[in-house]
Amino acid sequence: MQHHLDETDVLILNHLQENGRAQRNKLAEIVGLSVPSVSERMRKLEERSLIEGYHAVLNAKQFNLDITGFIFVEVDGSANYPKFVERVVLESEVLECHSITGDGSHILKIRTRNTDTLEKLLSRLQSWDGVKKTRSNLVLTTYKETRQIEVGSNP
Repeated sequence: MQHHLDETDVLILNHLQENGRAQRNKLAEIVGLSVPSVSERMRKLEERSLIEGYHAVLNAKQFNLDITGFIFVEVDGSANYPKFVERVVLESEVLECHSITGDGSHILKIRTRNTDTLEKLLSRLQSWDGVKKTRSNLVLTTYKETRQIEVGSNP
């Protein structure tokens, strides 16, 4: 889906990606509009689902979540996908779940405390109906992790 964005919308979106806590008066100053005008533009961007939310980015290590990993899961047959996804959504250690092509049917991004909690998570996943196999890759060092996307005049 293509949305027309003018230069002001692009400035607002890019600034909010860098600082979701930006005060509207600061945004108004940056883009050269009044606070009510910026508020109205933000409301419209939200209504168009171009902005999905505003979130704090927490430091996982400070919460003793020392292991980040990616788990490739092979779910046997698409009939098992809905129940698998339903269960994954309830797992607090699973941060992302994507249906994929290639090896496996899904990839999960996880954060967990240690190897014991990782082993328990894997055991739970492997016990679910339709889960044929899992393959895990653990992160040693993260050099880039973002949800920011490049916003031009026509996303």
